[in-house]
Amino acid sequence: MTRKIARKLAKEYIERGDPTGWFEALYSQAAGDSSIIPWADLKVNPGLDEWLDRSRIRGEGKKALKVGCGLGDDAERLAEPGFEVTAFDIAPSAIEWCKKRFPASRVSYLVQDLFHAPPEWEGAFDFVLESYTLQVLTGPLRKRAIECISSFVAPGGTLLVVARGREITDPPGEMPWPLIRDELKEFESQGLKEILLERYFDQEEPPVLRFRAEYASPGPLS
Repeated sequence: MTRKIARKLAKEYIERGDPTGWFEALYSQAAGDSSIIPWADLKVNPGLDEWLDRSRIRGEGKKALKVGCGLGDDAERLAEPGFEVTAFDIAPSAIEWCKKRFPASRVSYLVQDLFHAPPEWEGAFDFVLESYTLQVLTGPLRKRAIECISSFVAPGGTLLVVARGREITDPPGEMPWPLIRDELKEFESQGLKEILLERYFDQEEPPVLRFRAEYASPGPLS
């Protein structure tokens, strides 16, 4: 039922030429009921949590950006190793929800459109997290999103991408639309270097294929 509501809204807005307007419509319609939001598990994305535990990354004195923050769990997790975290979402209702969930948070929650980000964000973040945003965008919008996300990574910085995946022979499916491996290569065409690409199945029933990819931005010339 949850995905049925989201899929209906996505279809309606895409058909009317507003492919991102359905996010606010969904959060607003949910009216505080997280069960209406398909990706709102009210816990940290396991793909992020595992990577952070394994990498033991330190964030003191560094800036992190969470793309499409939803209800804020991943952004809050990024603050734990010391990052100064900025988290944004196109849906005002989602940002309001985050602030109510985490009233004492150190995270800066902002209403922001990925495709019209402030110019000062270019190359400004030491760590950028994209989890589950690309998979709810289709067509040329997905490629544009990859370009925008790549531009946020500071020289010497890191980008982590966690996404639902599919084999090229699999059908595209319904929203969320899984990525194929070749789509992730677009990050490299934006000047980032692939450090790690993992293909794994999550703990859902039935299990879902995921991609977790880590990229590095070339450091400043000495």
